[in-house]
Amino acid sequence: MIKHGIDQQALIQQFSQATAKQGEALRKAVNDATLKALQGRELTLANIKQVLGAVAKATSAGATASPLAAVDVEALLSKAFAGMDGALEQAVQANRKALQQMVDQGANLRETQLKKALADIEKMEDTLFDAVRKAAGAAGPGAGLQGPWATVLEGMQGKSTHTGAVAGTTVKQLLDNVQKGLRDGRALGLEASQAMLDGYSTLVSGVLIGMSDALQAGRSSPAPARARKG
Repeated sequence: MIKHGIDQQALIQQFSQATAKQGEALRKAVNDATLKALQGRELTLANIKQVLGAVAKATSAGATASPLAAVDVEALLSKAFAGMDGALEQAVQANRKALQQMVDQGANLRETQLKKALADIEKMEDTLFDAVRKAAGAAGPGAGLQGPWATVLEGMQGKSTHTGAVAGTTVKQLLDNVQKGLRDGRALGLEASQAMLDGYSTLVSGVLIGMSDALQAGRSSPAPARARKG
């Protein structure tokens, strides 16, 4: 079933058929599915919540059906969490790039839309944790996932996720850059500034797609040929 841009059945099947040696493949599958779904919509916090919820729910269903669940379900769920965290980190990076473009052109982060954008960046990590908690609760005690999910969450909350680390750095850097822009005298006219603000979510989505395309191009580029001696 396709929900919020996620092929949940494909994820469930991948988890249910996973072997002990496929942990990295599971992480990548979750990362790619999450990223693809995020790219297919405006990158608002509400849409991000929907995508993470759908991915976490599919992960729970797949982990329950996996033959490895009886052995090491925490390892499965940990890989899934890492996959979602990696995709969300890229969403934070896309927000940073989009906001930086605006700041470079003189936009003011005190504008309502940009203040909200910064606040949403700071909420990204909590959004990830909330999605996983809801998925664990929806699985029910009979699925045996509430304990393992709780362990995964506890372990990640004890240290910053990639999403949380990048989000914190992003907000600080942007605020510092705004102060520098004010000192340098950069400022947009009200009409131009508002036009940029109105299209912010679309701009971020485009930046995220561009980041992924660049990454894929880098992976597929052939290694440079070695020069022949003599």
